[in-house]
Amino acid sequence: MQRTHTCGELTTAQLGQTVVLSGWVHKSRDLGGMTFIDVRDRYGITQLVFDADADETLRNNARDLGREYVIKVTGTVIERENKNLKIPTGEIEIKVSVLEVLNPSKLPPFTIEDDTDGGDDLRMKYRYLDLRRNPVRNNLILRHRLAQEVRRYLDGESFLEVETPVLIKSTPEGARDFVVPSRMNPGEFYALPQSPQTFKQLLMVSGFDRYFQVVKCFRDEDLRADRQPEFTQIDCEMAFVDQEDILHTFEGLVTHLFKTVKGIDLGAIPRMPYADAMRLYGSDKPDIRFDMPFVELNRILQGAGFPVFDQAELVVGIRASGCASYTRKQLDALTDFVRRPQIGASGLVYLRYNADGTLKSSVDKFFGPEQLQQWAAAFDAKPGDLLLVMAGTTDKVRKQLCELRLEVAGQLGLRSKTTFAPLWVVDFPLLEWDEESGRYHAMHHPFTSPKAVDIPLLESDPGQVRANAYDLVINGVEVGGGSIRIHQRELQSRMFDLLGFSPDEAQKQFGFLMDAFTYGAPPHGGIAFGFDRLVSIFAGLDSIRDVIAFPKNNAGRDVMIESPASISQEQLNELAIALK
Repeated sequence: MQRTHTCGELTTAQLGQTVVLSGWVHKSRDLGGMTFIDVRDRYGITQLVFDADADETLRNNARDLGREYVIKVTGTVIERENKNLKIPTGEIEIKVSVLEVLNPSKLPPFTIEDDTDGGDDLRMKYRYLDLRRNPVRNNLILRHRLAQEVRRYLDGESFLEVETPVLIKSTPEGARDFVVPSRMNPGEFYALPQSPQTFKQLLMVSGFDRYFQVVKCFRDEDLRADRQPEFTQIDCEMAFVDQEDILHTFEGLVTHLFKTVKGIDLGAIPRMPYADAMRLYGSDKPDIRFDMPFVELNRILQGAGFPVFDQAELVVGIRASGCASYTRKQLDALTDFVRRPQIGASGLVYLRYNADGTLKSSVDKFFGPEQLQQWAAAFDAKPGDLLLVMAGTTDKVRKQLCELRLEVAGQLGLRSKTTFAPLWVVDFPLLEWDEESGRYHAMHHPFTSPKAVDIPLLESDPGQVRANAYDLVINGVEVGGGSIRIHQRELQSRMFDLLGFSPDEAQKQFGFLMDAFTYGAPPHGGIAFGFDRLVSIFAGLDSIRDVIAFPKNNAGRDVMIESPASISQEQLNELAIALK
């Protein structure tokens, strides 16, 4: 046997037993005539003891062991004199009688410790070493547990897990596709799926009324902390349902995950219309762990002769409770924050409601005491509060104030990683106008159904049509989104027409789906959860890279295996591809 026990399970219950352990050398300590070695596997750490008085040769061999050597030892479980109650095995140690080096190790390029000295790039290059560290391993264990609970819940709700193809057809659904050349069909290409969208709809047509898949998806997008070129979705679809059925079913999934994995009872998840989310928080994924909603101020602040306010489409602000004591330096830092190119605001106006009841603003020249009292009343402000106000075009200033709101909340410690505030955002617009292309684009995707009451507006006022669409947001992060789908060929054709597809283009790209709709397609809808994002929220992390075994860097490269890489001219010739 390579081992009788793992390095994380032995206790005083096994005192006197002869055991075999295998693992990696974690640490070594020489103390007089004794050498102590910590041996590690994914289950934990056990201390080994080598006594020179008992076997000097064995002890000398132990002293030659380096970090990360793979060893196998046979020995007796004895009680430790200096116990370490911080670890499960801390009351025992192994008095070693046999030591075998299974494989030596070079000195690792960084320490295999919870708090390592390795930077991101180095750890990604040696990811197989990084995965030995407890924090990274625990993230993957958490990922495994969540996946198992997802399957357990959905199986209990009569969902069937069905695999869909990975080599599919490139279709204009949103982001760029990754494409794969076909050797057997020169000049033609497969695409890797951005999602199994059309296939899960076809499964509904086929009579599989409850489908799910924990599935790999691919998008050729610029990367950031919560985005990878390949990512995992919990992809789900249901037939003979309306929006309420889907929200109920998948609210059940989310509450099940929090209860079983984190022991947290979320209760009912609140809902908020998209229009309210934008008006109150400037975002379709508002962070509601804390209050601080927007207050619109046009009626109060315009007309006082202050050009910034008078010429703005929207004047809007937030109340930072207890922040009237912010220094001028702190306020200047907030102004610099909103002026950053990524945010793009021209400035920031503030009003201090001092503890003594006096009001002091950065625009006292234009607003007298009575007007400042109106400001404070609009915010329901109290002594000690700080009011922060911005002005501009509606869409831009809402986005800018949203960033400021999150920044202030972060400074006040209101965005705790251990607090979870889920929210359903509903009633999204079906379409959004794109100035550059001069046409409408689907806010979600072209298969999203409009609300039945708004269908007449498709001809007269498409921009006002609401979608049967919904997103699940947790702590300001969109973790899931879906919709009721179009299931009638005529309505789907109208949708493609609105999006600028000619009938021939629509037939070429999506004819298979529209043809399927003519063979008795049931009403259906679904949702997809970003599994990597969900795991990162459970783990209290900002980046999904830390919950993926072998992630790409921000340039989309795997620096460990050096991918992407060039291929030989022979392969290019077989694929009928000529490089410029």
